Parts: sequence; C-alpha cells; structure tokens
Amino acid sequence: MQKVVEVELAGRPFSIEAGRLAKQAGGAALCRYGDTVVLVTATASTSVRDSVDFLPLTVDYQEKTYAAGKIPGGFFKREGRLSDRETLTSRLIDRPIRPLFPQTWRSEIQVIATVLSAEKDNDPDFVALCGASAALSISDIPFDGPIAGIRVGRVDGKLCLNPTAEQAEASDISLLVAGSKDALVMVEGGAKVVADDIMLEALYFAHDGLQPILKMQHELQKAIGKAKREAPEAVVNEPLVKAVRKVATKLMQAGLDEPAKIERYAKFDAAKAEVKAALAEKFPDDGKAISGAFGDLKAELVRERIVKQKLRLDGRDLTTVRPIECETKLLPRVHGSAVFQRGETQALVTATLGTSSDEQRVDALLGQYKKRFLLHYNFPPYSVGETKFLRGPSRRDVGHGALAERALTPVLPQGDSFPYVIRIVSEVLESNGSSSMATV
Repeated sequence: MQKVVEVELAGRPFSIEAGRLAKQAGGAALCRYGDTVVLVTATASTSVRDSVDFLPLTVDYQEKTYAAGKIPGGFFKREGRLSDRETLTSRLIDRPIRPLFPQTWRSEIQVIATVLSAEKDNDPDFVALCGASAALSISDIPFDGPIAGIRVGRVDGKLCLNPTAEQAEASDISLLVAGSKDALVMVEGGAKVVADDIMLEALYFAHDGLQPILKMQHELQKAIGKAKREAPEAVVNEPLVKAVRKVATKLMQAGLDEPAKIERYAKFDAAKAEVKAALAEKFPDDGKAISGAFGDLKAELVRERIVKQKLRLDGRDLTTVRPIECETKLLPRVHGSAVFQRGETQALVTATLGTSSDEQRVDALLGQYKKRFLLHYNFPPYSVGETKFLRGPSRRDVGHGALAERALTPVLPQGDSFPYVIRIVSEVLESNGSSSMATV
C-alpha cells in the first residue's frame, strides 16, 4: 500500500512517501523538501548477536553526485568512501535514534539514507533524519519514536526555520534540533557569541517547528505501519545478582578509593576476577552474567558515592575543577605547539600556517568550496591504554574534530586581512573526560 503525507514547512512543501520504493527493506521512506529528495531505509537482521552487549546499529548517510547533476571526479568515476560531511551526518542521525531502541535488542539494524536529489536551499541532512525516523516507525523494528529534526537560524534578530543558503550565510545561529512530541533529544550547532536566553528561545522555537513532521509520521505509521517485532525480555538471575552483590561490594571498595584511572581500572578488574573465581562453582556457565551484574553494581556504587557522599571517583568534590596545566613552545620546528592537561586528559596540539596554495578544495555535492581553517583530531588507542589497528580517521575522530573546529571558527581572523591557511592538529595523548574540549 502506498501512502503520502505532506505539510508546508517554512514556506516549502515537505512530504514523506512510503510503500512504493524499496519494498523489501524493513521500512522505507522517500522524503521530499522542495527539490531535495532523500530515500531512507531501515532493516533489521532476523538473527540475533548473542555475543554482544550493545545495540548493533549502523547508520550510513550517502550523497550521490547525480543528485546535483555531477559526475564524480578521479579515475573510477563512482562514489567511494564516505566524505567528512557524510560521516558527520551519519553520526547526526545515529545520536537521536540510538537511545530509542529496546535495551535488550541484539539483532543488527542498518539505516541507510541516500540523497537522490539535492537543492541548495534545502539541506538534505535534516530531511534524512526525519526519513530515518519515518522508516523505523513504519518498519517491524521496535522503536520508541517518532522523532523529527529541523534547522534554526537567526537573521537580523529574527528566528527562522530551515534557513535558505542566503539566510544561513547571514545567520548568527546555526542549530539542528531533534525532538519528540514532548522533549528534545539532540541539539547540534553553534552561534556567533549569542546570549543564553536567545539560544533557549531558539530551542523552544525548533521544538514547536518540528511538531507537524511528527504528526505526519504518526499518520503514516497508522496507515501502513507494520506490526513490531517483540524485543527479548530482560532476564534477571536474582540468585546470581544477590551472590555478586554479597561478594563484590567490599572488593570494589579498593577501586572506588583509587583516584588514578589506570590503577582504578586495574583494581576493578582484579575485583571482578576474584568475584568470578568465588562464584565459579555455584554458577559455572554464567561468566558473562556475572560480569554484567558486576558492572551494574559498580555503576550503582559510583552513583551512590556522587549523590550521597558528594565525591567524584578521583576524590574531588562536585565543584572543584581538575588540575589544569598549559605549556607552549614544546616542539622546536613547528609553527606553534601547546600541551593542554586537565586531570588525566592531555592533548598535544600544533598550529601550522600556510598560503592560499594550501587551501583545502572540497568537491561537495552542491559545488566546490575552499577551506582556510582545518582542524584534525586524532585519538590513538594508547591514550586510553589500549591496542588496536590504526585504520585512518575514525567516525569519532571526524566528529570530534568538527566539534572543535566549529568552536574556534567564530573567533579566528576573517577575510582578506588574514590571507593564510591555518591547520590545527590535536594528538590526544591521554583521555579521561572530554578530549574534544581539551583540543579547543
């Protein structure tokens, strides 16, 4: 059955169609906003990954160059790995939908958003986010939605929904807000030194603005939504949980009292090993369940320490900032270098000046542009005492780098008065809390 729902959004038609394309996917939504068209599919595997203790969700947003009447560059003339923008948009869709699945769900879920047509004034990213929610809502996948996303700008002191390219250029606010009927679930964006009360007003403005999109999805789900699969019920082995609590509570104290991260982790690991050894005879086949109960108890005890004793794990009270140290001119042959240390988070950051020939030329979907400020963030495994293959920048690296870049861009020199390229590289050397802000 085919169904189309439509509404006018910021003076432009916005529609969601389902039941005509990609019918073998678990759910598929074709979203149009003006001349921007995005197809979003959501499919879940029928098999269960019993070996994982997390939600196996993958989100891929991809821009096809034909959407803007272009042919890909290079020798192969076809789209390859995701660009930074595609990676950032994939993360943007992932964040608000991930918490809305059942905690016990262990079947692979894949959401794919494909830009089929792109118009300069109608950014495909929020369209893809709305499409992801719509596809999930009409699919057989359990999903506590719908949600919707919308962009907010402010031009000449007046808030506007989904600003056009010209409006976005003149705007001092750039927000993408995702929300449900009653709450906001994600805010992504920045501003050019705007007061808090104005930002708060923009959030309320966004929440009101996305309500029509939620109504569309409810209508679509009611008309053609599939019956949802049953999520597995959480099975709690009460005797095992009680046994773990009895043995582990005292053993965990050594870890709770250790202020240093690595040493604290080591003491918790030693306590877990001791608990498993003590309960091996009584629960011989329940090693994974024992680990889970141990983790739940640890979270409970850490929270109790914070709420009741007003103490953090490193011994600080709730208002004391971690010790901060800053050092400059560490590296002799670079243009600029600094080490920032806050507690057990450490970033080595370099700055390099270049000429116009060093500008990054970006072949984006809707035309080429140049970047004169680049910020690259690297999070090597040794920063948290781990080992793994280095495979180039991860999605996390790209996301955190973009976050730091957005924070610094408004305070950099602009225009012809500063005709240089700046490249910042942050090497995270230690991490125990907000390495992206250490980068900033």
